[in-house]
Amino acid sequence: MDSLSIVAAGHRLEALWIPPSDRDALAIVMLHEGVGCVSGWRDWPEELARATGCGVLGYSRWGYGGSDPVELPRPLTYMHDEGLIALPQVMDAVGIQEAVLLGHSDGASIAIIHAGDARADPRARARVKGLVLLAPHVFCEDVSVVAIEQTREAFVNGDLRERLAKRQGANVDGAFWGWNRAWLDPGFRAWNIESFLPAIEVPVLVIQGEADPYGTIAQVDAVTRAVRGPPERFMIPECGHAPHKERPEETTAAVVGFVRAQMR
Repeated sequence: MDSLSIVAAGHRLEALWIPPSDRDALAIVMLHEGVGCVSGWRDWPEELARATGCGVLGYSRWGYGGSDPVELPRPLTYMHDEGLIALPQVMDAVGIQEAVLLGHSDGASIAIIHAGDARADPRARARVKGLVLLAPHVFCEDVSVVAIEQTREAFVNGDLRERLAKRQGANVDGAFWGWNRAWLDPGFRAWNIESFLPAIEVPVLVIQGEADPYGTIAQVDAVTRAVRGPPERFMIPECGHAPHKERPEETTAAVVGFVRAQMR
C-alpha cells in the first residue's frame, strides 16, 4: 500500500493506492461519505484488494482527513464539482484506465454524477466499468434532513466532534460544517441528480440498509428504475447507513461478487 499526495482541482489530497496483483485488473476507486476520509475505510481497501486482485484507490476529498483545508461555506454544488472536476483528475494522477467506482452516501452520489455525465469525453466515460453505491442519495428527503439535524446536535452537544477529530484532525470543523450546513441549507431541498441516471450504461449495484435513518428505499428505486446498465439491489435488514461497517461480511461478499463479474 502506497501513501500518495495528489493535486486535483487545485488542492492537495491525501490518498492511498494498492497496486493490482494482476496488471490487467480493474481498479476500485473508493469515495467516502460526507463526514468521512480515506482512513475511515479502515482495513476494507486491503480486504477488497486481496479478494479481487484489483488495485484500490482511496482518497480524502478537499477539506477532509489529511487533505488541504476547505474554504467555507461549501457551494451546494460541491458533489457536482467533485464528480465532474476533481475525481477525473484524481484517476488521471494515478493512471487508472478502468475502474469500478465504490461510493458511500455522498460518495455514491459523486459516483453517479461522474458516471452519468453525458457531456464527458467518450474515452473518459469508458473508463468506468461499474458502480457500487452504498446508501446513495439522488434527491433530498425529509428523513435525511431530520437525521442530519440530529447529527448536528451530536456534534455540538455530544461527543461526535471528538470522535471525528481522531480521523479528521485539524480538518474536523471544516469537514463537518461543510457537509452539514450544505445539507441543511433551505436551497438544498431542491437538490436532485436523477437527470444523471439515464446516461449510466454500466452495471450498478445498490446496497442499502433497511433501517437507514438518512434515506429510504425511494433512493434505491429511483436509481434502479432509471439507469440503463443492468441494476442490482441488495437490501440488508436491520442495517443502518453504513452497511460495510454494520454488516461487513455480507456487504463485502456482495461487492466482491459484483467486481469479479465486471472483470470477467
